[in-house]
Amino acid sequence: MNKPTKIVPLDADESQPLEKVAQPAKPAKQERGSLLERASGAFGLDRLMPARVPAKLPEGKSVRMPKPAKSAGPPAAAPTDPAQATAPAAAAAAPSAPIPAKPIDDDVPAARLPRDPRPIDRKNLRKQGFVNPDAGASALREEFRIVKRQVLATAQADGSPLSRRVLICSPHTGEGKTFCAVNLALSMASERDIEVVLIDADFAKPSIMSTFGLGNAKEAKRGFMNALKDDSIRPEELVVATDVEGLFLMPAGERTGSDAEYLASDRTAKVLDRLTRGAKNRILIFDSPPALAASPAAELAKHVGQSLLVARADATARAALEDAVDLLSACPDIRLILNDATFSPSGRKFGSYYGYGE
Repeated sequence: MNKPTKIVPLDADESQPLEKVAQPAKPAKQERGSLLERASGAFGLDRLMPARVPAKLPEGKSVRMPKPAKSAGPPAAAPTDPAQATAPAAAAAAPSAPIPAKPIDDDVPAARLPRDPRPIDRKNLRKQGFVNPDAGASALREEFRIVKRQVLATAQADGSPLSRRVLICSPHTGEGKTFCAVNLALSMASERDIEVVLIDADFAKPSIMSTFGLGNAKEAKRGFMNALKDDSIRPEELVVATDVEGLFLMPAGERTGSDAEYLASDRTAKVLDRLTRGAKNRILIFDSPPALAASPAAELAKHVGQSLLVARADATARAALEDAVDLLSACPDIRLILNDATFSPSGRKFGSYYGYGE
C-alpha cells in the first residue's frame, strides 16, 4: 500500500498561515468581445486554424502538398555542457535493436516415432480396473473423456509445444496418479490423428511398462533417464509403439541417484523439444513421482504447460494439496482431479442411461 502523500497548497509560504497567502490580482480592465474572441486572444487559437487557400490555383499545373517530416522519436534533452552543444543530434537517438522473430513450430520437422507395435496385456488392464481400449462406452471412460476434452482444449488454444506436455502428479503415494495417467493416455489415444506418448518419470518406482504387460521386454531397460544422461541418444528411439493405435510408451530407463539433477540440466529441454516441436498432434503425458515424496516432480513442472494434481477423496489433506501446488508452481496451468469419489457435487453420474455400463 502506498504511503499517504501530504498535499501542500501551491504558492503557499509555510512560515505564514494559509489565510495570509496573497491572492492573484484581478485584471484592471476587462477586454471586450465575445467569449470565443477573448479565448482566441488569450490562448492563441488562431495558430490552430487551417492554412489559407488561394481563390484560384494556377491552371495546367498540379500542386503536390509537401510530405510531413518523419519523426525520429522523442526530442533529445538539451545539453547542459556548452561543449556538447555542437554534437550531432543523431547520436542522441540511437535506433533500438530489432526484436527477434519467434520460431514457428511448423517449420521444425517432427521426430518420427517407431512403427513396430508391441502387443499390450489387455487382460491385465481389465484386472487392474483401467479403461479397456477395445470395449465400448463405460462410466470410467466417459469421466476421462471430460478430462481429456479440457486438456486438448487448452493445448489447442495455446498452440505451443509446452501446452502439449501434461504432468500427472499427486501429493503422496497411493492417491491414483498412475491410474489417472494410464487412463488419460488410453482415452487420448482413441482420438483420431493424435499420438500420445506416456512417459514413465517415476524413476524410483517405475510401473508404466509392467501395467501394460511389457515389463520384461528388452525395450524396458532403456528409457527417459538414458536420454537425459547421454547426449548422443535420440529420445524417439527409446519410445515403444503399442498395438493400440496412437499410443506410445517411454520407459523410465536406468535408475540413478541423481534423478532431479539430470532433470534440472539443459539436456531435459532438448529431449522434450525433440519430441514435441513440429508435432502438433502429439501429446506427452508424464507419470511423475509424488510431489511431496520426491523432487523430480517439481523439476518436471518447469518443462510442461499443464499439470493435473490427483487427490484421493477422504484421504488427501488440504494442506498437502497446497504444498504440492507450491512445488508445481512453475507450471502455468494446474488443475485438480478428485479420485475415488463416491459422490458427484453436480449430481452427474454416468452408467445409468444411454447404455453406459461399468
